[in-house]
Amino acid sequence: MDTINAQLATSTSDEIEQTIIGTSPAYTERPVVKGKFLFVGDEKHWVKGVSYGAFRPDAEGNEYRDQAKIERDFSLMAANGINTVRIPHTMPPRSLLDAAQKYGLRVMVGLSAEQYAGYLIDKKDAPDVADLIKKKVREVAGHPALLCYAVGNEIQASLVRWIGRKRVERYIRSIYKAIKEVDPDGLVTYVNYPTTEYLDLSFLDLLAFNVYLESEDRLAAYLQRLQNLAGERPLLMSEVGLDCLRNGEDEQARSLDWQIRTAFAEGCVGIVVFSWTDEWHRAEAEVEDWAFGITTRERVAKPGLLAVTRAFAEAPF
Repeated sequence: MDTINAQLATSTSDEIEQTIIGTSPAYTERPVVKGKFLFVGDEKHWVKGVSYGAFRPDAEGNEYRDQAKIERDFSLMAANGINTVRIPHTMPPRSLLDAAQKYGLRVMVGLSAEQYAGYLIDKKDAPDVADLIKKKVREVAGHPALLCYAVGNEIQASLVRWIGRKRVERYIRSIYKAIKEVDPDGLVTYVNYPTTEYLDLSFLDLLAFNVYLESEDRLAAYLQRLQNLAGERPLLMSEVGLDCLRNGEDEQARSLDWQIRTAFAEGCVGIVVFSWTDEWHRAEAEVEDWAFGITTRERVAKPGLLAVTRAFAEAPF
């Protein structure tokens, strides 16, 4: 912990940058799906990720505006064995992907199609969602740092029931097709969760699920179920975590350790921990009543960061 916090206390990322860039070969190839696995070239690619954001946007709506902070965060992630950054709800600028590539990271980009799902019922003043998505994808299409696009994140179960399963499935498929029109080689998923696991999304390149279970045995059993749903496609745990405010930092660390190890033991291609930092913004306000970060708002390491670093170093066992 002292060593990690010494890294985190560094005022600039210059020293860490020299280490990371000096030891991480530059990459130009994007991951591809081969059966149940992701590959980069001839090597299997294991996703060892953290969620990053949402952050307070500036007056122009730019959420990822502080390039120096982004670079410092990315250098520290790379120094601690993290290779993937999930941007859950906002199309990041291309400069963020450039920084990710610089530090050997891949980026899972969220397209937030869930925010338009209500228009499937009430089409009054409905935007051209496919066109909006295409414009977002064009900003980063073909970038080597792209891991995949996530069509959306957890369309509410009550809304899915109201709209109807088939209509939601067609909607997600239409966004999938729109993405492929702009970036044919880009991998596409949708971030689902247990309440709507019944959606038939077999057309996606990989299956991604947010799962919050606080029992190791229950998580292992549920992952076996998800592997059946995934079939011959890769299964990615796109969000796991535990709140420190209600459970304590030591319990968070213990939980993240077995969550990561269980995910890889059950055949997942990787896992994304929510979240890199307690700094989190939602509904035009800072979220202060929970603390899922493995670092504080000031980027002081919690025991959870050490647990994640160790587990990722040993994955996939």
